[in-house]
Amino acid sequence: MISEKLVNKFRESIKGRLIGANDNGYDDSRKVWNGMIDKHPLLIVQCANDDDVVESVKFAQENKLITAVRGGGHNVAGLGTCDDGIVIDLSPMKRIDINAKTQTVKAQAGLTWGEFDKKTQELGLATTGGLVSSTGIAGFTLGGGFGWLVRKFGLTVDNLLSVEMVLADGKQVKASPNENLELFWGIRGGGGNFGIVTSFEFQLHKVGPEVFGGAVFFPVSRAKDLLKFYRDWTKTMPDELTTMMAFITAPPEPFVPKELIGTQMVVVALCYTGSMEEGKKLVQPLRNFSSAPIDLLGPIPYTALQGMFDSGAPKGIHSYWKTQHINDMNDEAIEVIIENVSKMKSLSPFSALHIHHWEGAVKRGENNDMAFAHRDTRFVINILGLWHEGEDPNNHINWVRSFSKSIQQYATGELYFNFLADIKEDQVKAAFGKEKYNRLVDLKNKYDPQNFFQINQNIKPTV
Repeated sequence: MISEKLVNKFRESIKGRLIGANDNGYDDSRKVWNGMIDKHPLLIVQCANDDDVVESVKFAQENKLITAVRGGGHNVAGLGTCDDGIVIDLSPMKRIDINAKTQTVKAQAGLTWGEFDKKTQELGLATTGGLVSSTGIAGFTLGGGFGWLVRKFGLTVDNLLSVEMVLADGKQVKASPNENLELFWGIRGGGGNFGIVTSFEFQLHKVGPEVFGGAVFFPVSRAKDLLKFYRDWTKTMPDELTTMMAFITAPPEPFVPKELIGTQMVVVALCYTGSMEEGKKLVQPLRNFSSAPIDLLGPIPYTALQGMFDSGAPKGIHSYWKTQHINDMNDEAIEVIIENVSKMKSLSPFSALHIHHWEGAVKRGENNDMAFAHRDTRFVINILGLWHEGEDPNNHINWVRSFSKSIQQYATGELYFNFLADIKEDQVKAAFGKEKYNRLVDLKNKYDPQNFFQINQNIKPTV
């Protein structure tokens, strides 16, 4: 147990707020997005600036405290908290500085994508961001990052120009193509294994403020034919068009006819960053596929598109995911998908299947320029078990695991770093491949040989 004297001395050394178990706001402050995670840290440091982060790292090291780092707290595995240790919470750090001339932005690690997009869209600029606006920019970026702009502008890490970070010894460094290049290679895909990134510099692009996008809803009875159509249609798409398919339960939203609320539906959601007229032409094959009971395609503010899935991912929802990379969806794989989504009727209406189409700028990216791996697959399938407290977790977890196992025979065996719900060494290795993983271990040995940063998708040092 740390003495009250040491805690008070630490509190006086920082500008932010230090919260203990007996302080007001402790319960709210310790919670992360995934309601299934219920941990009780000894201390939570709500950092006001980089110096607070440095002091927090030094305090944790000196007192041998297990340490978690939190940006948006949206990680599915609940990695932004811990039991009996210290949480270095970056969420108050929300400064954002945009250079309109160079179309770049420097953004602190506490920002969410909703906050980031709101500011950049004031100038009609954006970079690849998350599909849920409450997701933090930090962990999302460090693990790769994809969203509505991914096929045109690449992954979020493809747009990362530099970072400022605090290492395990409390030292502050910058990593970029010109400084600490190997570290810059590692943090672009290697997560929070090597230090705490306090700010990010991104390349921005002309996007919005309106784009052509939205979603089309079809009855689940059309799912098999729609999957086959989607498999072929995506081969014809220009890079400006990013799409995904989702199997969902129709929500009680104003745009859903009353008779469809609670029914299983298949959604094709999309974003086109070209002209409105060209967008209409490009989606015509989708509209010709079948008459859709809900068609929300048209001009939409980019910020609204970025928040389109927010209601399906409320804070506190219990969550368990698995993901697979698939090169193509042959007829046999489609049969497996149909069989498994039919079981969603017995699950929470929040549970879903997302099928993300990549290629485009993702595939063209230089695979060896950064730690992020596995750019060549066509689709990333994300199986989401989502439920409220009080519902049977095993019902949802078993569905996710069974679905993932049954589709595995059609998958590449590669995994997406940010979507790892089970943090096991073999799964972390599968997110990189042998060669890149070994290179990341060398970086870990250099920058964090004691594994101070271990509450993450951990790359274990070998020294």
